[in-house]
This record gives sequence, C-alpha cells and structure tokens, in this order.
Amino acid sequence: MNPIQVGLLGIGTVGSGTFSVLQRNQAEIRRRAGRGIEITMVADLDVARAQSLVGPNVRVVKDAREVIANPDIDIVIELIGGYGIARQLVMEAIAAGKHVVTANKALLAVHGTEIFAAAHARGVMVAFEAAVAGGIPIIKALREGLTANSIQWIAGIINGTTNFILSEMRDKGLDFAVVLKEAQRLGYAEADPTFDIEGVDAAHKATIMSAIAFGIPVQFDKAYVEGITRLTAQDIQYAGQLGYRIKLLGITKRSVDARSGELRGVELRVHPALVPMKRLLANVEGAMNAVMVQGDAVGTTLYYGKGAGSEPTASAVIADLVDITRLHTADAAQRVPHLAFQPDAMSDLPVLPMREIVTSYYLRLRVADQAGVLAQVTGILADAGISIDAMLQREADEVVAAGQVAQTDLIILTHDTREGTMDDALARMQALPSVLQPITRIRKEELA
Repeated sequence: MNPIQVGLLGIGTVGSGTFSVLQRNQAEIRRRAGRGIEITMVADLDVARAQSLVGPNVRVVKDAREVIANPDIDIVIELIGGYGIARQLVMEAIAAGKHVVTANKALLAVHGTEIFAAAHARGVMVAFEAAVAGGIPIIKALREGLTANSIQWIAGIINGTTNFILSEMRDKGLDFAVVLKEAQRLGYAEADPTFDIEGVDAAHKATIMSAIAFGIPVQFDKAYVEGITRLTAQDIQYAGQLGYRIKLLGITKRSVDARSGELRGVELRVHPALVPMKRLLANVEGAMNAVMVQGDAVGTTLYYGKGAGSEPTASAVIADLVDITRLHTADAAQRVPHLAFQPDAMSDLPVLPMREIVTSYYLRLRVADQAGVLAQVTGILADAGISIDAMLQREADEVVAAGQVAQTDLIILTHDTREGTMDDALARMQALPSVLQPITRIRKEELA
C-alpha cells in the first residue's frame, strides 16, 4: 500500500520535531499504522530554511494554499498557530476533503465548534492531541480510555512556563517579576509572556478538555481566567507553612447542588490555587505538566509529562497521524467523535458564572496590629456564614512598621463557600480602616 501523504503548514519548533521523529521512527510507525506516513510537502515563509531542514526530496512552498490544493495530499498538519490565517487554512483544508492535525489550542478553544461541525459535514477528521499538554496523551485518555466513565472533574497543571515560575519562586524565595526575567533568559517564557502568565494558554486547554469530558460545545468565552502576576513570594511561603503549594490550575467539573443533588452545570476556570503538599499534583515541578481526572468508575487517574517542546509535542502530532491513517478508509460513523460524544448527543449544560462556584479560600490581610481587628474580620465572615478552617497571625515585630502604626499579616483558610458570598464579605473587610492593603484571595483545591 502506498504511503499516506502529508502536507505540513509551518516548520518551526514543533514542525521540525515532527519531521525529524517521523523520519527517525518511520519503520516502527509503519508497523503500527499499517502503511507508511510521509511528509511530502511543506509550506513556510522562510523557504530556504525549511528546505535545509527537510532535504531535497520534500517540496517546499511559500503559499500554504498550494499544499491544500495538492490532490495527492491526504492530511494537512497546521502548526502556524493563532486565530487568523490558521482558521482560514484549516477550514479550506476541510472543504477540500483533507483530514487535519493541529496543535493549535487557541484556534480550537475559540472556533472549535465551527471547525468540528464543518469536519463532520465533510466526513473528515480533525485531530488535536498536541493541543493540550504537549506529549501527554490526555485527549486520547478522555475520548477513549475513560469513555465508560462519568467524568466528575479535571484539574491540571497545563502551562509549563507558569509552573516553572511558581517552582522557582518557592525554592528561591523570589518575587514574580524577578523569576519571570530568569524564565525569559532560560527560554521558558516568551518575550511577550502574556498568554502564559495571565492564564489564557491554560484556559484554552481547559476549555478543550471540558468539552470532551462533558460533551458540551467549546466555550472559551465562558471560562474564568486569572493568572499568576499578583502572586508574591510571601504568599507562597505562608501557603507552605500551612501545608500547601500554590499552582496555576485549569479546572473543569460537574457542579452538583449539595442539597438537592441536581446537576447545576459545568465549572470552567483557571486560577492559582493552594493544593495540599501530599497531593501528587502539588509535587509537579519545573516546566512539567500533569492532569488529574476523576471518573466515577475508575476513580482518580494522573497523567504526567512534558507539556511542550519540539519532540514531545511531535510525539502527539504523529500519534494523530497514525490514528487518521488507520481510519482513513473507515466509515465516518465508526470514527471516534471529535468531542467524544456523538454530535447529535451534545449537552446544553451551562458553564456557571464564577460567583456561583463553591470552593474554599486562602485570605491574607495586612492589618493594623491593634485590639479588636481580629474580631472585626472574623465577625464579617461569621455574618456571611463563612466558617474558618485555619488561621495564622504573624507577630508585629516580624513585619514592617509603617509610620506609627505597627502592621501584621493575618492569614485565614476557610471552608467551602460560594464565590459570590466571599466577594461580598471581602468588600466589607476591605472597607475596614484597620485593613491597610488590598486583600489577597487565593482559592484552595483539596483534589480529593
């Protein structure tokens, strides 16, 4: 059987890794796929550089549409990134009857519903294992390996840049801005790190996992997104004293009413969270990724590995190529649906607004060290029905004095409460004359 022919759009870090791994492991990949898989055409703006990477036997062009128009190309790999031209090219490839492999989480999180509908109508596949957590096969696990389960929740460290920064802040006691510069110097952070440090990249990935886990459309616009830029070394230190580590988590879960047991909707959120040190997720360090999935039948499973990089991500891209090659001639009805559930069986469960989320909290208040302050703060929490789990108060001589007013840090861990209730209580506490700085609020996730 003749090899399946692949066109590659963009031969940057992941593209070059994909070409290299496919060449190196060609014989083993052929044994698994049942036929050869060859990249025979590449599109890249830097034609000379691309030609030097792939050699004389691969045709290199500047215009990606030449690849899509080539009738010999069976699969198009999109590795350009972004929402703009990448979306146009993917839609054109689908219209031309080409299967598509992409690592573009931003594209799928924003335009996935449109893309998957077009692919279903045209009878082609869109594969995207590399779009979430790099080389970790979390998409396949959710779509196939855990298909017998009702997924209860997913929580993941799915951005290596932020995990590296938080690990360094804890280990070295440095503040965010200092560690960010070091991460940029070492190549862990981009020159413009906004998507990473503000949580947007993780939210793209969480959106995709949420859609697969619960059979809902991709809804990035409904996700709550909060990054790590306001975290301080001080909060990381206090969290450690209380038995927690702070991680940027992508979380999606079924939300069930505690009284009635009725399903309220789906949570979709990215934010820093305190995680108990005894949890495996709390011990994922450096630029590594990890995803925990809770299923009703299997219990808790953990997927760990490199979330980025040339060859780890290429591993996922090539796994998609093999899957498509195996199913290339199969009846479209027998293929695994893009979002795990059959298109006519998707759910209309709402994504809940953040004020409706129920979780527990870490609060740090810089207050005047004077009589009655603690009673005022705890009184507000009690009035709101928020119970305290633990409390840590620093002695006045351990913190900086401002003028004639000694200051102290008051750290409170709460039990579960509704976010909207906490918002209202925080507003009341912030208005107290004895609260001297903006209150720090970090959510807490027990992951049990």
